[in-house]
Amino acid sequence: MIILGFESSCDDTGVSIFCSNRGVVINLVNNQSLIHKDYGGVVPELASRDHLNKISFLTNKAFEKSGLSFSDIDAVAYTIGPGLSGSLLIGSSFAQTAAWSMNIPAIPIHHLEGHLLSPLISNAKLEFPFISLLVSGGHTQLMAVNKIGDYNVIGETLDDAAGEAFDKIARLMGLDYCNGAEIAKLAVNGDPDVFQIPRPMFNSPSLDFSFSGLKTAAMIRIKELQSKEMFDHIARANIAASVQKSIIDILIHKSYLAVKRTGIKTIVVAGGVSANNLLRVTMLDSLKSLSCKVYFPPLELSTDNAAMISFAAYLRLKHNLINMNSLKYNLSVKPRWNLKDVNSIY
Repeated sequence: MIILGFESSCDDTGVSIFCSNRGVVINLVNNQSLIHKDYGGVVPELASRDHLNKISFLTNKAFEKSGLSFSDIDAVAYTIGPGLSGSLLIGSSFAQTAAWSMNIPAIPIHHLEGHLLSPLISNAKLEFPFISLLVSGGHTQLMAVNKIGDYNVIGETLDDAAGEAFDKIARLMGLDYCNGAEIAKLAVNGDPDVFQIPRPMFNSPSLDFSFSGLKTAAMIRIKELQSKEMFDHIARANIAASVQKSIIDILIHKSYLAVKRTGIKTIVVAGGVSANNLLRVTMLDSLKSLSCKVYFPPLELSTDNAAMISFAAYLRLKHNLINMNSLKYNLSVKPRWNLKDVNSIY
């Protein structure tokens, strides 16, 4: 089976082709960072317009590079939610129009399901059940994943997501727009013990997260250093290292608690923040004492992409969780779709 996938939940336009025999055949992503950087955040209208400008071009490029044609496609998969309404509508309408023109099914996929299943693309030995730490700019959740389509949220952020905290602090430091990865680069030359950045809810037995207080504490320290004209490169590197360590400590500690509480000895880390090298190294080392197996998606599949969407559709079909004959073309989207309701539309 060959599935053409589309992802347009926020500011990345993704087109991918997945083959059940070959795996990910092609995976193209257009990032809009240059468009939004002067605004300090994603501008929904500009995001929608750029999706509209790029999605057809990327689709043609995907077929050109893969050597496949529209006649080879068995189904189309697309992100229906959650995300920005306008961005979702561009991907949804384009994907379903393409499916309609080929007289094949269009499969709506939950964006977070795509992320949490993405490590299975490159880890054939990964077995259910597992704990999923989904950590990105928009979400920070711990889930008990029993099987495809059976997800139980056991912890989530009460305010900011971890990736959001990274991005907002990066902005306060004058780094590139929405690029917490710049903090990781700076942190390499910093000392995480110079500044004390709090770890909210670290000592709480709850599996929930909170990053708002951490972000505020970092903001106060940055402004204090700036007011004293002490915010030089060394201070920036030390702040970056301290912020990174605090966030990662929280993520790992809550994951440790989740493993202890559930007894599930396999953990999957997915989402944009999963690309952080220190998180990867420290997570593997910290969970050794529990004899845990830890899995990450490939770096290129950590951020938003269409490969995870087409792959999630394939898994749902493989496990008979979609009735292809019952799917209807429907241009509505689900900007606030809760993962617990993921099976409600199939």
